[in-house]
Amino acid sequence: MAGELAAALAAGSAGIFPTDTLPALAAVPASAGQLWRLKGRPSTKAMILMGADPGSLLAALELAVLPQWRAMAARCWPGPITLVLPARGVVVQALQPNAPAHGASLGLRIPASDPALELLACSGPLATTSANRSGAPPCRTAGEAAAVFPNVPRLAPLPWPSMAGLASTVLRWEADDHWRVLRGGAVMPEGWPGSFSLE
Repeated sequence: MAGELAAALAAGSAGIFPTDTLPALAAVPASAGQLWRLKGRPSTKAMILMGADPGSLLAALELAVLPQWRAMAARCWPGPITLVLPARGVVVQALQPNAPAHGASLGLRIPASDPALELLACSGPLATTSANRSGAPPCRTAGEAAAVFPNVPRLAPLPWPSMAGLASTVLRWEADDHWRVLRGGAVMPEGWPGSFSLE
């Protein structure tokens, strides 16, 4: 259950839980380093901070929050869209230990998944990444995740609700004050503002 996994995470464990896209491998930010080791992935690969409410996620940026960021968060969350925003401070250092002192950014998301939101409300924001070994396809079910990470606790109860099976769409706020689509994913909302562009 959510409380049990939240307690394990608070004690320093990793955990796996369902989202609206793919299962997430997670840890509290202070224990995020284990996620790279579990995946066999270099720490140059950034993680996403997931949370249950916009306030806790935007506070992790440790910067003044622009109205455009709040508006896009209100438009996209909860849902399968990650917003990459400028950041500084302890959370970005934990999730991106190789980030530059200036110009760092942090990916934020609130998943549209009741089990995930229940856990995140108990645990607070979590460092997350897809549940797979580096270079392997992402796990799509609790059973697949257990086979790859047999010693990592999973959120109960099982089975999990169905998920989209695709990664989140990623939008980044650019220095010239517009949003850029870094990665298409589970959803591409209609009616993007004209300032959007594709890489």
